[in-house]
This record gives sequence, C-alpha cells and structure tokens, in this order.
Amino acid sequence: MAVQPEGTPCWADAMFSDLEGAKNFYGDVLGWTFAEASAEYGDYTQAYANGKAAAAVVPPMPGQEGQSQWCLYIAAEDAAATAARIRDNGGEVLMEPMRVGDFGSMCLARDPGGVVFGVWQAGTHEGFEVVAEPGAYTWAEVFTREPEKSDAFFPAVFSYRQRDMEDGEMDFRIYDLGERSVLGRMRMTGEFPPEMPPYINVYFAVEDCDEAVAKATELGGVLRFGPMTTPFGRFAAISDPQGADFSVIDTTTTEGDMPKLTDVS
Repeated sequence: MAVQPEGTPCWADAMFSDLEGAKNFYGDVLGWTFAEASAEYGDYTQAYANGKAAAAVVPPMPGQEGQSQWCLYIAAEDAAATAARIRDNGGEVLMEPMRVGDFGSMCLARDPGGVVFGVWQAGTHEGFEVVAEPGAYTWAEVFTREPEKSDAFFPAVFSYRQRDMEDGEMDFRIYDLGERSVLGRMRMTGEFPPEMPPYINVYFAVEDCDEAVAKATELGGVLRFGPMTTPFGRFAAISDPQGADFSVIDTTTTEGDMPKLTDVS
C-alpha cells in the first residue's frame, strides 16, 4: 500500500510485558504470524496477516511498564508540523518527533480529553500493508468522556470533516477525510467503568466474530461487549489477558439499515 494521506489511521502497536503471551494470544485469535524481534529497536516485533504487515507488539521500555493498550498512529506529512498543531490546539506531545532509522518519524500525543494516539511520518515503513481483511486493521473509534474536546481537536489537527450519526441512543460522530470516513468518535457513558481512561478502540477484521470471541475468552481474554450484529458488521469488544482493549468485527455479517449521517457545520 502507498503512503496514506495525512489524517488516515496508518499503523497500530502495543506494549506487552509478556511479549510471548501476546504473540500466542493474537496468533490464535487473529491468525497473526510474527517477524523476528528487532533488537536494534527494543525488540519491536512486526505482526503479519496473510504475510502482510498488520500491526506490531513490543516489550515496554524500562520505566514504561503498566497496563497494555493499543496505540493507533495517524499519518502525517511532517511529524514536527503536526506536533506543533497538536500543541496549538490544546493537545500534549508526550514524545517529541523522533526518527526511527529509515522507517519514518513518530511522535506520541494526547488530546485535551486524555486520548493517547501516535503520529507517523512514513519513510520506508508506509504503515499497514493490508486493511479490512481477516487479521487486519479495519476501523477505529475515539472513546472519550469529553467529546466536545475531541471534536474540536482532531479536525483542527488533521482537517477532518465531521458528521453526526442520527441515533437518539448514543452520541457518535464520524471524522471524514474528503469523502472517506476514517475515524469514529463515541461518548463514553456510565456503562464504562469510571477508572477506565479514554482511548482509541482499534477494530481488527475476523472471518467469524463468535469464533474469535470463543478463542479469546478461552485464552484468558475478557468479553466486554457483544457479539452484536449491526449494519456495519457483527462485532465484539474484548480485553486481552494483559488488559489491552480491542474489538473484532466480521464485516460480512450485517443487519439493519445504515444510519443517516448529518454534516456538522
């Protein structure tokens, strides 16, 4: 796949204190295979879906140990310029832009409501080599208790157009790049435990949602929500055995009509 336009989710990785455990879990649930760990880059280990780069797992750096969580990276033409826009719009740069060999440049940031995400300026590593196929990234949603902060921040930094989903039951917004929907934003309600921080929920595609849930729970994962069939597919939210939250979705199994979306002026 070519370098993605600025604002497109382009990569995902997660830190795991038990790297072998993570490889076994995601290998079974998502069918991933793994490259050799790169000692030069802190044992960063790339995961493959059908032989194509799909994500990565890495052990925590000293002092970074804590609960595991998936990090979504958003494509940038210039990581330093994006970091400046992040600051200008009330966000916080957690890790200054840094080059990663010839692979590209990255930084880590947090939106004004506490949502952590990455920025990736591609070099030789252009990001996902596969999307929306079994085992691959397919969608992501900003889960936040302060949606007005995310709605002001992300479109200002990445030039997103915004549309609201016409659904009286939930506060859900779509961020578009041109005519393409690239990210969702969901208000966290009282159903989320108060101690759970805001985060970006990453969806990986599977052939059979129920089968993926069964494998995940058998291996020590926790089912948080679902499985549920929607117009977008049958999905479920899961916490892996090390506490990282993600979702699986079978986009071929759908039910109901697509919701109406209205432009946000």
